[in-house]
Amino acid sequence: MERYLLPEQPVRSLADWQEMGGGQALEIARRLGPDDTIEELGTAGIRGRGGAGFPTARKWSGLRSSSGTHRYVVCNAAEGEPSSFKDRALLRANPYQVVEGLAVAALTIGAREAYIGIKASFRRELERVVRALEELEAAGLAGDVPIIVVGGPDEYLFGEEKAMLEVIEGKPPLPRILPTYEHGLFATGSQMGWEAVPREPGHGPALDVSNPTLVNNVETLANVAHILTRGAEWFRGMGTAESPGHAVATVVGDVARPGVAEIDLGMRLSDLIDEVGGGPRPGRRIKAAFSGISNRVVTADKLDTRLTYEDMAAVGSGLGAVGFAVYDDTACMVELAFQYSRFLWIESCGQCPPCKLGTQEITHRLNEIEACRGSEEDVAVIGARLGNVTDGNRCFLPVEEQNVVGSILRAFPEEFAAHLEGNCPNPRTDLIAPKVVDLADGVVTYDEHHRLKLPDWTYEDGA
Repeated sequence: MERYLLPEQPVRSLADWQEMGGGQALEIARRLGPDDTIEELGTAGIRGRGGAGFPTARKWSGLRSSSGTHRYVVCNAAEGEPSSFKDRALLRANPYQVVEGLAVAALTIGAREAYIGIKASFRRELERVVRALEELEAAGLAGDVPIIVVGGPDEYLFGEEKAMLEVIEGKPPLPRILPTYEHGLFATGSQMGWEAVPREPGHGPALDVSNPTLVNNVETLANVAHILTRGAEWFRGMGTAESPGHAVATVVGDVARPGVAEIDLGMRLSDLIDEVGGGPRPGRRIKAAFSGISNRVVTADKLDTRLTYEDMAAVGSGLGAVGFAVYDDTACMVELAFQYSRFLWIESCGQCPPCKLGTQEITHRLNEIEACRGSEEDVAVIGARLGNVTDGNRCFLPVEEQNVVGSILRAFPEEFAAHLEGNCPNPRTDLIAPKVVDLADGVVTYDEHHRLKLPDWTYEDGA
């Protein structure tokens, strides 16, 4: 299989990228024009790689046809989904393809400015993308639209696209109410819940505008550069009819060798675990796999599911960012439910009380059950809270709580029953929400410091 997203050796310079055929996408987009560029992406069938899988061409077309005085485009590089390391792997391997794809997007939708939102803690990736941008600009290959790199906080919600716009504007990562295509960067519309902002040059004194903003993931934009250079039919020759192309997949957890690799969409989850993760640990069997923290658990009987958007949805889960945390028969699923719930509670911003209070209550009750101090009432309260935790939600975080915790309760009722009877059949002390700090040479480093994070986003140790 040809690896076009993660080459065998990292692309260290613009010259290296051009030797591989890079540096042509922007000129091709200029020659095609916006309509034909979007049509080419539509023919390719590329779907957003940030998790939702929305058709990229449809998203670009909607932005380009929307009203507004100014348009903007943002590359979301603030990867924080537990068990995912794909975006950082891409930026380490070849940031040029990402910047080039962003320049194409800015040209195509007629953006005034383009931004790359990346966590300031991603020092290695930040250095690489800044250098790539500087080289492309010096060579005249970054286009005429200014591209600005913005370093942001380590909070999970920085990766939520509406919250990312807030950070770019110099504010905390608190998700807005309206989607980015309705209320984008530096918008002046007097929408509910917004602070007033100075009008930009060119805005009339009585004109409120939405400034529709396109937000795409690192991997999506990397694919754009290759599609325009090699053609839609080339891209269609990989993956499946509904989920074409390659994806960058992460496998961590109870596996022999955690890893991140480029795969053909359509391979089976069981094969991914074996080929990228080295299979289960010696003498163990896989009990469950989690596609990030956004989707329902995949149980052992469904591990042969193909990795496509439609096949994963058919088994009640989702492909997400193709980052999987795998757990074997030594894992306590009650403990995992608690750890995943705690992560979401801590990272909830608190703007929507049902979310913050609901995830807090669910986490507390799960902790009691895990410690074998729980009761049937705790289970009932968890169920009730899961039913209303999404009331008035601004973002997807409380839906993630419903998906993850609810699915574990339904899939492993016997483990909850054992805890209610005072017995944990699989005690383990090493389980945490698998927020990945680094992944290289078969070794994964998790964010152990997150154990000390408090629900107001400070830390017990003051760090």
